[in-house]
Amino acid sequence: MSTWRMYMGGKWVEPAEGGYFDAVNPATGEVIGKVAEGSRTDARAAIAAARQGAEQIAAMSVWDRSRLLRSIADVLEARKADLAHVVTRDQGKPYYAEALSEIEATVLAFSEAAEQIKWLETSVIPVEEKHKKVFTIRQPKGVYGIITPWNFPVLMPGEYLAYALAAGNAVVWVPAPSTSVCAVKLLECLEAAGVPGGVVNGVTGHGAIVGDEIVANPGTDAIAFTGSTATGRQIATRGAGKPLLLELGGNGPTIVLDDADLDHAAQAIAANCFYNAGQVCSSTELILAHRDIRDGLAERLVKHAKEIVLGDPFAENTTMGPLNNEQVAAKNDLHARDSVQNGASILTGGARAANQPSALFFEPTVIVDVTEACLYSQEETFGPVAPIVSFTHRDDALAMASRNKWGLVSSVFTADVKQGMYFAEKIKAGIVNINDSSPGGAHVPFGGVAGKGSGVGRIGGKHAILEMTDLKTIALDLR
Repeated sequence: MSTWRMYMGGKWVEPAEGGYFDAVNPATGEVIGKVAEGSRTDARAAIAAARQGAEQIAAMSVWDRSRLLRSIADVLEARKADLAHVVTRDQGKPYYAEALSEIEATVLAFSEAAEQIKWLETSVIPVEEKHKKVFTIRQPKGVYGIITPWNFPVLMPGEYLAYALAAGNAVVWVPAPSTSVCAVKLLECLEAAGVPGGVVNGVTGHGAIVGDEIVANPGTDAIAFTGSTATGRQIATRGAGKPLLLELGGNGPTIVLDDADLDHAAQAIAANCFYNAGQVCSSTELILAHRDIRDGLAERLVKHAKEIVLGDPFAENTTMGPLNNEQVAAKNDLHARDSVQNGASILTGGARAANQPSALFFEPTVIVDVTEACLYSQEETFGPVAPIVSFTHRDDALAMASRNKWGLVSSVFTADVKQGMYFAEKIKAGIVNINDSSPGGAHVPFGGVAGKGSGVGRIGGKHAILEMTDLKTIALDLR
């Protein structure tokens, strides 16, 4: 059985307190190895290493950083099949349908960061005094503490790491415990690509210990986190005073108007409901459908749900794997029961899938007559579900959307461009799609909106680099 250590200061090290925890394949329940269980002592050692690494990467030229990022992309590309295999074993997503494309997207993230940093221009600012020149430059923040989730265990860390390095920061990274093997394999790629020792440091373990340490410790200068709204609020409290980049939960409603192309809408919505077994913060988790087209939309969604193939994530025909952990599976059980108790009707799914190798497989689910009292409307389900709420007037849909406590991604489907823009401007969310369910592209700004629970800041392309740098103004007196 394999044993995986932590990486800091350019070396693979044993945990200070000697502890290891099991890495478990969610599709089979098989223990695939042992991962180092970090402590606060380990997190502090990683921060100390990063403080030295910060000097090295900050001293690199922009072009040198770009070449380093390109080298990382090349290593990831060369190891794509092996990395995807680890993602499937450690996270559970289907190898052919999803894991390979996750690695490809990570390659693209590093490749795009390599280019974005070269063309990020700043300004010369006109001032009244003719003997003065005022201009701006971008400088790294220093040591970034980064905490990432398990649903995209290579892509999400890759996006944060790529732009943190592009900006010239060193990193202390705490991955989700349940996908720590993926983290170790990504760190191996960074080492092989020639990332200088101390520039990226990985501490595996439990968030309440190692994550809390890197957030609160004065040795980290800024914090980035993707995860739940509740944990994000704890991080904001513990890291008070530090720059925060928080990409949190989502349950932004998708609105389908009575003039929408139902075939197109159902296809786009189903893809967004069921991809990665619904374990995506931008997933379609609540559908507001006009009463006149509700039944037609539901019928089409049921058809799409029944076409999904559950099973062995390594089989070529499998299109959906298990949920990642029991906590998420139990939440899906609860939300389905609660909806029925509140008067909803399950058209298909709504329970754990039978005859599967583990209890974490959940049936693709379509539910109608969902109300705002249901947990589907109030919480982030994080599962393969399509809950449908009916509305009569567009103002009703907007009122329901405004009461939603998240503000990450929403969508509207309509044949009327004016209607689409009306909703896009009125809905309070960081992203609103018109006749689609995803904005597409790692370079697109992605994040929440003020007054809601989906976080602060933007990840994606130049926007991430802007978040991860300080803007410095320099005034030069030429007298």
